[in-house]
Amino acid sequence: MPTRHGVDLIRARALFDRERRAFIEAMPVSRALSAEASEHLLFGVPLHWMQDWSTPFSLYVKEARGATFTDVDGHRYVDFCLGDTGAMFGHAPEPVARALVEQATRGYTTMLPSEDAAWVSRELARRFKLPVWQFALSASDANRFVLRWARAATGRNTIVVFNGCYHGTVDDVFVDLVDGRPVQRDSLLGQSYDLLANTRVVEFNDLAALEAALKDGDVACVLAEPAMTNIGMVLPDAGFWEAARELTRRHGTLLVIDETHTISSGPGGYAVAHGLEPDMLVVGKPIAGGVPCAVYGFSAEFAERAKAAKLNAPPGHSGIGTTLTANMLAMHAMRATLAEVATDAAYAHMFALAARLATGLEQAIAKHGLPWCVTRIGARTEFQFAPVPPRNGTLAGAQLDSELEHIVHLYLLNRGVLITPFHNMMLVCPQTTADDVDRLVAQFDACLGELAG
Repeated sequence: MPTRHGVDLIRARALFDRERRAFIEAMPVSRALSAEASEHLLFGVPLHWMQDWSTPFSLYVKEARGATFTDVDGHRYVDFCLGDTGAMFGHAPEPVARALVEQATRGYTTMLPSEDAAWVSRELARRFKLPVWQFALSASDANRFVLRWARAATGRNTIVVFNGCYHGTVDDVFVDLVDGRPVQRDSLLGQSYDLLANTRVVEFNDLAALEAALKDGDVACVLAEPAMTNIGMVLPDAGFWEAARELTRRHGTLLVIDETHTISSGPGGYAVAHGLEPDMLVVGKPIAGGVPCAVYGFSAEFAERAKAAKLNAPPGHSGIGTTLTANMLAMHAMRATLAEVATDAAYAHMFALAARLATGLEQAIAKHGLPWCVTRIGARTEFQFAPVPPRNGTLAGAQLDSELEHIVHLYLLNRGVLITPFHNMMLVCPQTTADDVDRLVAQFDACLGELAG
């Protein structure tokens, strides 16, 4: 009997076939729309990632509000994916929806600052403990821009990232460790230059490897998630970040923290919650309530170096910024999000429910005797196909199992619960209820019962 991660594969594949048939039968309108879209959309979807769900064809959404959404066939779902963090504060939160309507009559974009810029930057400084800010349309853009600022200010070209990291579509970060050797990620399309020329990659939680990467004094910055979030979940060892911060300072290297996912840790992100002291910090996705926008902050000392680099550069395009950056619509949405949605009370609610979720998942896994584990960062929870939480990207990558993920995800989806594709992440939002969490846990338990027999 073939098994993987404690699961009988023959039973699991039969379950998946059954769930695919059930999905097809229940989704005639989504099926028709998928067929129609395939004529003019590459792979039949507006972004090719959207074909990577567990479903036989795309599930089309009619509307999304709070912690739920409804598909075009009339089925309602509790959403624990929340746009893969873009809707972490709920779908269409009322203050943000109101702000968008207000701004719609006052203009969308002028390439000039609106009055919201002063309020938002002041609030970002208070919340994230960094005094100077700039904006971007996405965290991918923000990460690209901070790399330019870091290289310009330090005069160094090399960066360091952690194996298995996620920083959006920044070219420089698509370097992996394979059998301990750095390689350019083989899935990249159209990559025309060698990423290994200016990027070093080390394992997360490996201080000796980090020191070796920094010792020559030629690294502009370490770009890092404070906890790894897109290869499963990898938490830092106790004391890791304190030691890593000391190493970066000793070698004159900037520390850039990407909080786009770990903003789940609290109103000021992981860095404030755990006392990190980054030179720059990036937040995207939910920062404007799901309206496309991102922010990046500078320490006071680095802001002066960044200013000097720009003032000393020749005139012309810096390679930083886009025309729609910090547009009035996004800034007004961000103000509403920061003032009325991403509050201390909202986070307290989210943390309590995420803890309830993690406990429920752990109990279900133990009940069925599976060698899986559960990891949590604030409002973000993940179950992983490993007996203990992985400590680095190599171990986290080894536990990923797309076939088993698809089986569990489709089982849940067919019962009105959505979790994130690509791995097994679940978010709660301010509108999520205890009943919603209990529903997910109950269906997860039922799925494991069918898988484990």
